[in-house]
Amino acid sequence: MSAGADTDATDATDAGVGRLARLAPGVGLLVALAAAATLVAGVVPGVNALLLGVFFGAAVANTAGVPDWARPGVDTQKLLLETGIVLLGARIAVDELVASGPVLVALVVVTVAAGVLLVEAVAGRVFGLADKTGSLLAAGASVCGVSAATAIAGTIDADGESLAHVVAAVLLFDALTLAVFPIAGDLLPLSGRQFGIWAGLSMFSTGPVTAAGFAHSDVAGRWATVTKLARNSMLGFVAVAYAVRYAGRAEEAATGLRAVFDGVPRFLVGFVAVAAVANLGLLSDATLATVGTASDALFALAFVGLGLDVRLDAMRQTGAAPLAVLGVQLLTVSALALAAVLVLF
Repeated sequence: MSAGADTDATDATDAGVGRLARLAPGVGLLVALAAAATLVAGVVPGVNALLLGVFFGAAVANTAGVPDWARPGVDTQKLLLETGIVLLGARIAVDELVASGPVLVALVVVTVAAGVLLVEAVAGRVFGLADKTGSLLAAGASVCGVSAATAIAGTIDADGESLAHVVAAVLLFDALTLAVFPIAGDLLPLSGRQFGIWAGLSMFSTGPVTAAGFAHSDVAGRWATVTKLARNSMLGFVAVAYAVRYAGRAEEAATGLRAVFDGVPRFLVGFVAVAAVANLGLLSDATLATVGTASDALFALAFVGLGLDVRLDAMRQTGAAPLAVLGVQLLTVSALALAAVLVLF
């Protein structure tokens, strides 16, 4: 090996060590809060460790705050969540999905389309919001929360202030629904599958949906995640529709087709691949158990990170109109979705 190659290898190793050193303190904070939540949940009956982890994270974020030294590690929460979802594929029974697949896919498509149209109709006509703000709210509420709003903001060239207000409003509803849906699940006569599908159709963002599902039951968690991933995959089609609407030119449809593929989350591909491998019998029982444990651990860390991202001060600055629009969408879609789930599943 040449001296230049040795130098490159050394530089790469040093860069990797440096990155780990930057991430370690924040990841350590996630581990500490997740461990505390697990310990408390173990001794207090009826307390869910995942939801408690979110609460602990939010409490720290809104009192002491997240220190600069922890921020790089805390920011890995999205990667931790997505990796946990990929590994969750090992617990999915494909035969159950195949049996429910066509009905579930149709329900997801109808729900996303109805949610977008509803928000577009009420945002401007009823609450007087600008067209682009209404579109950001429609995408965020109907597809995949902040990720969808941010993606559509780039597609329609929305200004940063509008996006900031929409993001704050979506995050507020993420926090509210994460608290309310598990309680509703205990009060309503729903099976694990029914609750999971209902949460996956109704709530806004992937993290809260997954947390609420597993707070109900393991079965609900799996179905909530699958349903939400199906909704997330609609982002590309919604992006194309908005590109055509705001550009006003048919040729944008052809250019926007790339958005259909770009809108498919990469972790969704990994989830499907792991589910396929597991259902083909290529993994031993011991391996499946290890994968399940790893998935649970990643979720525990990710949900603490979700709590650490909750900012009450930023939410207070959001106007009433975006909150009212999201409230109308959530109440309408969740009520109709609940009725559909009870009839179809």
